[in-house]
Amino acid sequence: MEEKELRRYSRVVVDGDEQASSRAMLRAVGFTDEDFRKPQIGIASTWAMTTPCNMHINDLAAEAAAGADAAGGKAVVFNTITISDGISMGTPGMRYSLVSREIIADSIEAVTAAEGFDGLVAIGGCDKNMPACVMAMARLNRPSVFVYGGTIKPGAKRRDIVSVFEAVGAKSSGRIGEAELLEVERTAIPGPGACGGMYTANTMASAIEALGMSLANSSAQEAVSAQKVDDCRRAGAAVLNLIRNDIKPLDIMTRRAFENAITVVIALGGSTNAVLHLVAMAREAQVDLTIDDFTLIGAKVPLLADLKPSGKYLMSELIEIGGIQPLMKRLLDRGLLHGDCMTVTGRTLADNLEGVADYPPGQDIIRDFDNPIKSDSHLAILYGNLAPEGAVAKITGKEGLRFEGSARVFHAEEAALQAILDGAIKAGDVVVIRYEGPKGAPGMREMLSPTGAIMGKGLGSDVALITDGRFSGGSHGFVVGHISPEAAVGGPIALIEDGDSIVIDAENKRLLLDISDAEMAARKQKWRRPASPVTSGALAKYRAAVSSASEGAVTIPPAWDA
Repeated sequence: MEEKELRRYSRVVVDGDEQASSRAMLRAVGFTDEDFRKPQIGIASTWAMTTPCNMHINDLAAEAAAGADAAGGKAVVFNTITISDGISMGTPGMRYSLVSREIIADSIEAVTAAEGFDGLVAIGGCDKNMPACVMAMARLNRPSVFVYGGTIKPGAKRRDIVSVFEAVGAKSSGRIGEAELLEVERTAIPGPGACGGMYTANTMASAIEALGMSLANSSAQEAVSAQKVDDCRRAGAAVLNLIRNDIKPLDIMTRRAFENAITVVIALGGSTNAVLHLVAMAREAQVDLTIDDFTLIGAKVPLLADLKPSGKYLMSELIEIGGIQPLMKRLLDRGLLHGDCMTVTGRTLADNLEGVADYPPGQDIIRDFDNPIKSDSHLAILYGNLAPEGAVAKITGKEGLRFEGSARVFHAEEAALQAILDGAIKAGDVVVIRYEGPKGAPGMREMLSPTGAIMGKGLGSDVALITDGRFSGGSHGFVVGHISPEAAVGGPIALIEDGDSIVIDAENKRLLLDISDAEMAARKQKWRRPASPVTSGALAKYRAAVSSASEGAVTIPPAWDA
């Protein structure tokens, strides 16, 4: 490929007399005469001191830049925002979490397109910035590689962030005292990296690797490790290879590649947020993917990984036995992955997995196919008169497959959490948290504080929780989220009253409110949307544009009326 073709975008910015001003500006940030003849590689860093998940990412961005420069490119590092779910959890600030996915995708798109980068490396380390990076890559369709910032090391006594949320519930029920809660708080987060179980960050890193948009094992490396440094350097070089071979994200992010991502998420026991994010990523890639595809694929893919939150092990312990590559090799050999999908290595998935060694004998983190934790998916897409457009449940089987109980209705997360901590929620209750959907919150908050409190009080098998909001990857128990239509648009969840009987049937994929159609219609006639304090700013703009959770909670621009 000729030099000008390698600089398909940057040459518009830096070539010719008329672009002398552009070159003058770039000289001030370190460009030399020679650099103007090289492909420019944007390095999108999601660094921030707002969260341990991302506090190290500028160092990783420097390594990716060095890799791109050494391979013949000219790297330019730029930043975007990140928001900490763990810190904002349970507060009004959590409304901005899912909103930030759209802001991050928009900002990466804006900088890359405006600066004329020929390729892109994006490094993400927390839940929303990871799918956001890939969404931007799909929009831009320029040679790109995603790098996962890596998982955190375990805290003392194998603790992690979920240990803290559950300790709060344990203290409120008298199971632990003030001193033990403080010890958990002080020791759960030892340094940089994303939350340590198969929560949303590790789920999405694994999904993106299976999708083909990151290098092999990028999802299974600790944040502070020689392996992660090497991953970043190789990613920088890999983008130059993609440019030379004209391999772009939409060549990789095909329908079959998304099926691979879903398969790996299910086998690992991944977060419900994967449903939301993969549907959103597919929309940006112009791939027809719906929540029902999780049911179709889930019918033939077993849950094999015994990982937190429902299982025993942390991501760092999976890393010690080989990460997700041996699992992917097993799935490929079983005919459950499409091996012909292209990846950012420039080779197919099957080529990448050739020669991958199996897990060591005696390990029990990843089960064999003849001894699964669950024979089909733990992610159940439910329908019924409570969820005409769908809902997402995370049922591993140990909670049981059916729950019937009496509704305890709350208009916001805070009120529900207080009731749980005060002991007002009893065995047999179904906690209903509504007006927390994409439009209702606005922003679709995660319900880790209430679910953590339920588990900490020892009620995980005796109390269910349903919501039009969503869950942290750390949530477990009998939980159903993403209920659509949401309460804010008059969905059936808005019509539930205290004492109503609710049935969650994971086996038959049903979510039912046990009232007559006539009673449902009468309640709908009387329903009025509560007033919202949000009238301006990012949340108001998001509410005006966002789709339902079943459509990925993406922002849909209004049609251009020429």
